[in-house]
Amino acid sequence: MLFLVSNDDGIHSPGLDALTRALSALGRVVVVAPDRERSAVGHALTLHRPLRMTRVRDDWFAVDGTPTDCVHLGIHGLLAEPPTMVVAGINQGANLADDLTYSGTVAVALEGTLMGVPSFAVSVAAETEFRFGAAAEAAVRIARTVAERGLPPGTFLNVNVPSRDRLDQLEGVRVTRQGKRVYGSGVVRKKDPRGKEYFWIGVRELGETRRTGDTDVEAVEEGFVSVTPVRTDLTDREFLTELRGWTWTKG
Repeated sequence: MLFLVSNDDGIHSPGLDALTRALSALGRVVVVAPDRERSAVGHALTLHRPLRMTRVRDDWFAVDGTPTDCVHLGIHGLLAEPPTMVVAGINQGANLADDLTYSGTVAVALEGTLMGVPSFAVSVAAETEFRFGAAAEAAVRIARTVAERGLPPGTFLNVNVPSRDRLDQLEGVRVTRQGKRVYGSGVVRKKDPRGKEYFWIGVRELGETRRTGDTDVEAVEEGFVSVTPVRTDLTDREFLTELRGWTWTKG
């Protein structure tokens, strides 16, 4: 197998190193990752300037762009053939619930899927003391299973793993749906030494809105690997029928 691996924590992330070492047991791994941390950039694509790609070592390349840029360059500008799979991570921090919309890690898997390549993203659900062993083992198992069974067109997997050294220290694997978390205002407003106002955006989590027993947030809290299928088609199909029946008023 040929893996294209990227992340949003940057080329020097220990999670990236742990992931590539684990996947190398299954085949060739080519890394194309941002040259610095690009967390929370979402699915951004660089269009206003040229990109530069630097060879770090054999099959490792750093790009001065976003995670999405890296997937583009890897598939269209570097690899002679399409990869068997695109894998993102291992991210330092969870990508649960609404985090998916911001995550550069998830965007790697999203972009791979849009290009027709089976893809998944892996994150360690911790805020400090990141241990990547369990997540690396989980990534290998998921890669093997995806290679055997495939994924539906337009669907990728978002995987979150509690911070542990070994997979057998967890309760198991749980297939989940995307949860919903409430975030408070995290904007800090201050003035610099010259008296000019500036703002610093942060996030303050208040908790999950509904606990139904099948969300990614709950699974990780209970010590399980969370595997969530995510679609690239964002259409609200339940509301689609009702919307077609609307009469659009004139102004």
